[in-house]
Amino acid sequence: MRNEREQMMKQIHRIDFAIHELVLFLDTHPRNVKALQLLEEYRNLRCEKIAEYERRFGNYVAVVDDVKPTEPWGWVKGPWPWENKFMMED
Repeated sequence: MRNEREQMMKQIHRIDFAIHELVLFLDTHPRNVKALQLLEEYRNLRCEKIAEYERRFGNYVAVVDDVKPTEPWGWVKGPWPWENKFMMED
């Protein structure tokens, strides 16, 4: 299960990278229709992947509402960003 979780995180991070690069490109080419279309596609794909991740593994990002009074530190059970080995792969 953890391997699947890591793979999904890796997919989302790759999409994030593509979005970031497209935004940088659009800073200098704001009327590029192809880049604008790709940006919209990647944004939609990111939303889909995050929704799938959250259905399977819980919240993608921990927020204040995630902290339950009965288990105030439960959100720290997952790996910290620097513990994600997939960040160093490829």
